[in-house]
Amino acid sequence: MEMQGQNCYRRGMQIYLKPLPQDFLNRVRERGLDDQLQPVRRYVSTEGGEPCRDVMRFARPGEEVILASFCPYTQAGPYKEFGPVYVLASPSEEEVQRNRLPLPAGQVETFLGERFALRAYDHSESIIDGELANAADAEAIVARFLKRPEVAFVQARFPTHGCFACRIERAND
Repeated sequence: MEMQGQNCYRRGMQIYLKPLPQDFLNRVRERGLDDQLQPVRRYVSTEGGEPCRDVMRFARPGEEVILASFCPYTQAGPYKEFGPVYVLASPSEEEVQRNRLPLPAGQVETFLGERFALRAYDHSESIIDGELANAADAEAIVARFLKRPEVAFVQARFPTHGCFACRIERAND
């Protein structure tokens, strides 16, 4: 279940965290093939901690997960890339907050940590700005990027491996 962008951002900007495409999720779960048509890796997480992009949280010990190659871009160009993502092996009915950044705020489980990269992309899916963000400053950075008319969307990336975490759009786009 998804929540649409109704939460008022502190800076007045409403956002929407775009879910992974359903056709990608169906293909990796049902056919076992990723965006490069390679076999996915499916296993039971022993310790938990895999960042599952479909539910925007870390896997829990004992959950079956899939590691697959994913491309978050739709257009050809020099920034188009494929990278590893984790998803739950079975669809989940849990609520996913898509109208706010999944930041640490005293919760036991958070998706984005204290530091991560934010990249602003234009309509041709080229990077036009980027910043290493602290959780405390992330909302202001996202709001600043999305106020610029040439910015089509922002990506959050995990800092140590550079992997795609989520795509952030204006709620009304």
